[in-house]
Amino acid sequence: MSGRLRTVRIDIAGASPIGSSSIIGERLGGSRHGPRTYRVGDMHRQADAWQHEVFMTVDSDIPTRQDNQQALDDLVALLDLETIEVNIFRGASTDEDRVRVFGGQVAGQALIAAGRTIDEPDRHVHSLHAYFLRPGDPKLPILYEVDRIRDGRSFSTRRVVAIQHGRAIFNLQASFHDDEPGGPDHQITMDEGLAPPTELPDFHTRMAPHRERIGDWYHRPRPIDLRYVDGDPMSRQGELNTAQHVWIRANGSLPDDPLLNACILTYASDMTLLDTTLLPFGLPFDHPGLQMASLDHAMWFHRPFRVEDWLMYQQRAISTGASRGLAGGAIFTSDGALAVSVVQEGLARFTQ
Repeated sequence: MSGRLRTVRIDIAGASPIGSSSIIGERLGGSRHGPRTYRVGDMHRQADAWQHEVFMTVDSDIPTRQDNQQALDDLVALLDLETIEVNIFRGASTDEDRVRVFGGQVAGQALIAAGRTIDEPDRHVHSLHAYFLRPGDPKLPILYEVDRIRDGRSFSTRRVVAIQHGRAIFNLQASFHDDEPGGPDHQITMDEGLAPPTELPDFHTRMAPHRERIGDWYHRPRPIDLRYVDGDPMSRQGELNTAQHVWIRANGSLPDDPLLNACILTYASDMTLLDTTLLPFGLPFDHPGLQMASLDHAMWFHRPFRVEDWLMYQQRAISTGASRGLAGGAIFTSDGALAVSVVQEGLARFTQ
């Protein structure tokens, strides 16, 4: 994806210490603090390629399919990296005053960096384990240093450190495995009786009652389409629960590239999971004095998937205590195949 550089504007979901909070991330099209401008590689894709059904409010100010496709194209471009030297890459930076970088962005870029060092064409990521160490500075580029720990006959292991101001802000270890059919096969099953995504409101329909509170963010295009099965998070505050179900997909078409699809899903997986730790308490994301931030993130990639197709993200709260929350997720294809397992721990601290 290398090429000339241009400036694009894209709203990125955000809030771990490098970003969390699904509601803020999603309602702002991803960002807690406003639009970001990046210098990224040229993108060449026709917006008329995507053919998905849309369930949206009728409003001339609401983004069109082409707008959402462009937002997705910009996200793909943001995840692109510049090769600086062997095993050293540079990620896009902003030119606006921001607070911190969204954790899903750093995780996705780090996975791209790791994948760029894998020479075997049929060797794909099967697991990653990441730690968010320091807040990322969105005013500066991020350097990614890749350590080629091991290349075996069927597995490769990579360690990636993201660096700003001479210090590590993020650490990722990823393992890649050759396609290897056969062997025993078992998986957990997707929950039954879930409403299909086409019968659920999209962001603009769901957030229409809150558009004045959201302001200009209501009208911005979004690269990721999220649809909640269990009700609008803004309206179910105060209800106690331990699980939620979210349909997710890329809001447009993507190339048939397994690494890119894995990186987009890694990015999206950080948008809603940590908030699940608040469900047992019925707390809203903006509860006074509540501080939340991602601490670590792990994913296991089991079976093939395409992010432009609908995926069911089943999430459950596992444990919340000692100012930390742990949540687990299972991501299924629409036909019930378990594609990815996710576990995330984050800070859940009362500061007042």
